[in-house]
Amino acid sequence: MGRDRQIDALMKKLLQTIEASLAAADAARDAVQEILRRGADTGIFFAGSKKGVAVSSELTAQDKEFLRAVSIKPDR
Repeated sequence: MGRDRQIDALMKKLLQTIEASLAAADAARDAVQEILRRGADTGIFFAGSKKGVAVSSELTAQDKEFLRAVSIKPDR
């Protein structure tokens, strides 16, 4: 396979992955909104870590962006 074909294949794979990620975020947001419409509340908590990995309870900018994408306010 020539270099251009390899790059085209990788670009196609990247675009498919991005589309799947966006669809998953949309599905998660829709699920959260339906839960809220039905009168319940949502929350996410994180537990555990890999052995030897430092754990921080602070949310990163990326964490907050993800939570906002699924309609969860990270500042509560």
